[in-house]
Amino acid sequence: MTSPHEGDDESSAAEPGTLACARCGVRADGPPPTWTLSVENGVRLHYCERCSRENLRAIEGRLDSQWW
Repeated sequence: MTSPHEGDDESSAAEPGTLACARCGVRADGPPPTWTLSVENGVRLHYCERCSRENLRAIEGRLDSQWW
């Protein structure tokens, strides 16, 4: 069974070259260096700086211990 979002990333729903934050929906042209990229279940998700900072503990909690 495949996910309906398999192979999708948030930018596919927006204009070409524009990314949308997977949490709050804010848009940006290209990948800003302060945004976070996450691959969850094979889907690339981008998170804006604000959402990344607000959820830093949850992000770090999912990392294997070798990364911290």
